[in-house]
Amino acid sequence: MVQPQYLWPMIQIGKFNKLKVIREKPAGLYLEGTTEGILLPKRFVPEGTKIGDEINVFLYHDSEDRIIATTQIPKGQLDDIVLLKAVSIISFGAFLDMGLMKDLFIPKANMRSHVRKGGEYLVRIILDTKTGKLSATEYFETSLNNDEIEFKELDEVQLTVYRKTQIGYEMIINNHHRGILHFNEVYRPIKIGDHFPGFIKKIFKSEKTGETLIDVVAGEHGYERVGDESQKILQLLKDNRGYLPYFDKSTPEEIYSFFQMSKKTFKMAIGKLYKEKKIILEKTGISLLAQ
Repeated sequence: MVQPQYLWPMIQIGKFNKLKVIREKPAGLYLEGTTEGILLPKRFVPEGTKIGDEINVFLYHDSEDRIIATTQIPKGQLDDIVLLKAVSIISFGAFLDMGLMKDLFIPKANMRSHVRKGGEYLVRIILDTKTGKLSATEYFETSLNNDEIEFKELDEVQLTVYRKTQIGYEMIINNHHRGILHFNEVYRPIKIGDHFPGFIKKIFKSEKTGETLIDVVAGEHGYERVGDESQKILQLLKDNRGYLPYFDKSTPEEIYSFFQMSKKTFKMAIGKLYKEKKIILEKTGISLLAQ
């Protein structure tokens, strides 16, 4: 078990920590954080790093239960809910690939589904209270609630696809809350475990239960991305002899398939281009206006 008195209050297992290099050995660099120092293996030492430098590293435990540092980027950090692949199965659990030298263990008691090698599973990365090591669990629903939320409508958030419902996809917001991405706001194929940015569309109370409900939308809000998308449309027009057979009657699926943007963003972008007198709105599409 990791004894807290040997850890500096500033360091966090399962997170990135900015630590100072205190000495160099053939095995690598030792960083501040414990009485003995935390090893950053030689293969992960950025070129030119020297004693006294501060370096941003991820901390976890190696196969000998020692705290170790790495500059590798894991697939998730402590408290994140991520989709991970099972790489090996043992009698009392399984190991999941989290992008590090050592795989993440999920004990059998924390499995809801029948975990098989090669399968992908949505899990929360947690800290085992007995060992102090990173672990995983499929049981994280009780930690998802909308009782206290730290955002408001139109705020940007991180979304993870949780499951499909009758009205859309239930989403995990910032790893701690639930929301709905309605089918009419989905413009590309998505699957369970997908992670992408979005924003809060609406926060309201359920008339039946009184609980807080949240509607979300994928992507950035409003005109923040219209400038880039309008430039993209201009370039596509130039690449297609000044004409594209897409307009406000085109389906969201057609628009997303060609432009990789929602119909709402498309209409805002061509509206901007029209006001700037860069395009002509035809009955069957849009044309580039000769400058």
